Amino acid sequence: MPSLPPSPDPHSLPPGAAPQPADPGEGARTEPPPRTLVVRALSAVEHALLIFVALMTLAATGMEIASLIERRTVGLGDILLMFLYTEVIAMVAVFYTGTGLPFVFPIFIAITALARLIVLQGKDMDPQNIVLEASAILLLSIAAVVLMRGTRG
Repeated sequence: MPSLPPSPDPHSLPPGAAPQPADPGEGARTEPPPRTLVVRALSAVEHALLIFVALMTLAATGMEIASLIERRTVGLGDILLMFLYTEVIAMVAVFYTGTGLPFVFPIFIAITALARLIVLQGKDMDPQNIVLEASAILLLSIAAVVLMRGTRG
C-alpha cells in the first residue's frame, strides 16, 4: 500500500503561513452550478406566488377578525380557522427561511381543516363520516410523525 507524504508540522511553518492540503481538491471550494434562466424565472414566480399567498392569507385573517368584532362572538370554528391561517403563514415562512419541513405543513393544515369540519358539522353528520374523518386525522398525524422522525437522521 503506498504511503502518503507526511503532512507538514504546523509549528514549523513561517508565521502566517497555512499548511497546504496534500491533494489540490481536498480543501478546494466548489462553486455551485450556474443557475439557468429557466431556474431563475421559476424561482421568481415561486417567490411572487408565495408573497401573494401570504398577502391573501393576511387579508382573509383581517376580514375574519373584522367579522369577529362585528359579531362579538368567537366560536371554536373561528379559532380553528385562525389556526389554518397561521399554518399557511408558517408554511410560507418555512419556504423563505429554509428551516423546518415544508412538506409537513400541508399535512398540519389538512389535520386542522378536518378537525374544523368535524367541529362545525359534527352534530348533523352521519356518525360513520365522523369516524372516517377522525381516521383520516389519525393517518395524517402518523404520516407527519414518520416524516419528521425520518428527517432527523
